[in-house]
Amino acid sequence: MPVFRTKKTGFEWLSSGQKTIDIRKGNLIRGDIAVYFCGRRVLRVKITRTETGRLRDVVQLNNFRLVIPSVVTVDDAIGYLQGLYLGYDGLFTAYYVGVPEDADTKNVSLKV
Repeated sequence: MPVFRTKKTGFEWLSSGQKTIDIRKGNLIRGDIAVYFCGRRVLRVKITRTETGRLRDVVQLNNFRLVIPSVVTVDDAIGYLQGLYLGYDGLFTAYYVGVPEDADTKNVSLKV
């Protein structure tokens, strides 16, 4: 089960369903449920699909707004992620996650 720490903004995007693709550096961590922590808040979401590759391979024109909802272009999304992972030029894994039904609970049920 992948367990990730996330910043407040990313956690809110995941909780609200605005963000349904989470990009992490490195190879795939196997599991059906992703667990996100932000302070004391915990969110569990079902992983529906994964994809591994270079950053520009996993963040594309057809999905960049599901990765970083606040950006306008693919290059903005790539720049945002490069800012998080300074100097890292390896493989990234995209975790496609379900949309939580209720964002305010600790154990979130899912729409899949």
